[in-house]
Amino acid sequence: VQLQASGGGLVQAGGSLRLSCAASGRAFSTNAMGWFRQAPGKDREFVAGISWGGGSTSYANSVKGRFTISRDNAKKSVYLQMNSLKPEDTAVYFCALKYGYGVPTTDNVIDYWGKGTQVTVSS
Repeated sequence: VQLQASGGGLVQAGGSLRLSCAASGRAFSTNAMGWFRQAPGKDREFVAGISWGGGSTSYANSVKGRFTISRDNAKKSVYLQMNSLKPEDTAVYFCALKYGYGVPTTDNVIDYWGKGTQVTVSS
């Protein structure tokens, strides 16, 4: 499995970005997906996760109500819509795949990581 994230960039506070993650391989639709992020000098942290069918989602408290995770299994893609962005959302964002159904909320359950995409929010 290979995961390729895109859609990062520079945006002003209050703005929006949509991250995309395209997966290769045959196992995408039967596995859960997640987004994590890592800010400079900080540990990587959970942002959002979604079950294989999209019926279950989970969000970090810091992004709840502002970010929305979704997936399109036909396109082997997962998305993160980020609205009302804040400077503290600045980080490298990683998409991740976890085998099986359960929504991933910690990085120790991740089986595959994509390369990150930089999100910078200016004040």
